[in-house]
Amino acid sequence: MILGMSTATFTLLHVLISLIGIVSGLVVLYGILTANRMDRMTSLFLASTALTSLTGFAFPNDHITPGIVVGILSLVVLVIAGLARYVRKMSGAWRSTYVITAAIALYFNCFVLVVQSFEKVPALHALAPTQKEPPFGIAQLLLLAVFVVLTVMAVRRFHPTSEVVSLPRDTPKAGAA
Repeated sequence: MILGMSTATFTLLHVLISLIGIVSGLVVLYGILTANRMDRMTSLFLASTALTSLTGFAFPNDHITPGIVVGILSLVVLVIAGLARYVRKMSGAWRSTYVITAAIALYFNCFVLVVQSFEKVPALHALAPTQKEPPFGIAQLLLLAVFVVLTVMAVRRFHPTSEVVSLPRDTPKAGAA
């Protein structure tokens, strides 16, 4: 039992939260690449990603695992992303800080997805049963390369407008005589 649930139920909940974090994170990354703030989706991404790490800590472990380390790093990055976005309002260098830390948080989620895929999907597990084989390393290296490229692009492209631009009241509308 974990938090009053069977281990299977808790695991399912953790996986669902993780998938919500990954999907919402991919949508947010697309928004960042297109200079769209996506405020609600960003809140969902940051919250579900934090909850992914927090629920991951609830699994019984006798020692510190790589998953725990990734969870701790993810929470540190999420705190910085939240600070950059909500406290510092992405002003100045905080815009790049937000983009980079949000991308790193999503990368950590995807990194764990690859790890879990190689553990749980029979075809992938057969390719890399100990996760020390080349297919696993290649998959993780490709994932990292994709995230580095996307993060660099995102930092360059994300310049959201925080103000609503409106016309002065005495400006005639187009087509008015």
